[in-house]
Amino acid sequence: MEFKGSIWYLYLIRTRMGNLYTGITQDVQRRFKEHQEGGAKAAKYLKGKKPLKLVFHKKIGSRSQALKAEAKIKRWSKEKKETLIKNNATNSKTHSKARELYLI
Repeated sequence: MEFKGSIWYLYLIRTRMGNLYTGITQDVQRRFKEHQEGGAKAAKYLKGKKPLKLVFHKKIGSRSQALKAEAKIKRWSKEKKETLIKNNATNSKTHSKARELYLI
């Protein structure tokens, strides 16, 4: 049995200059709103880089899995991240791949 809030998501945000920011959260919409508002909880990296666009998010599972996926994707080239975004947009049924991101 899973407790409410125990599911973690990986997300990517594109800045106005085309840079990609990778993060994890339990609530993608709330976290994206925090980044857009630029308050104390927003990532410093994203401040002053609006408009922001949420371009990718996937349910990963546990916090541990999400942290591993985030660390792995942060090491990827921008080209590889763009491929992930493109593949997600063209094949939104790729649920199993999202859960295995931490293995990539």
